[in-house]
Amino acid sequence: MFEITDTQKIGVGLAGFGITFLFLGVLLLFDKGLLAIGNLLFISGLGCVIGPLRTLNFFFQRHKLKGSAAFLGGIFVVLLGWPLVGMIIETYGFVILFSGFLPVAINFLRRVPILGTFLNMPGISRVLDMLAGDTNRTTV
Repeated sequence: MFEITDTQKIGVGLAGFGITFLFLGVLLLFDKGLLAIGNLLFISGLGCVIGPLRTLNFFFQRHKLKGSAAFLGGIFVVLLGWPLVGMIIETYGFVILFSGFLPVAINFLRRVPILGTFLNMPGISRVLDMLAGDTNRTTV
């Protein structure tokens, strides 16, 4: 097993609060204050969990610069007071950044008992197959 440091525990809490604030901000019709706080908490939590240097290395890899620019630019637009536009830009950047992880996550969710039944329905399954790409390379 590996040991979790106190900084990583704090980071998980910060990221969790960040996701909660982001969810509430979207739920309350794109409240710019909640979205801004959620973005800041999520980024700071990510930095605490994986470390500042690894966070910078993740966001500023050569092949991820487009996604990083969109994600961080979306956060900046939210902070400027345009929450709907900022969240659209952020979502685009998030999809670009984590597109390599998306097939693995979709195939994992398909194996969850109740959720898997829903995700394997004909219409939803076709959409997820397009998002996941080639399922043969992500099968474990």
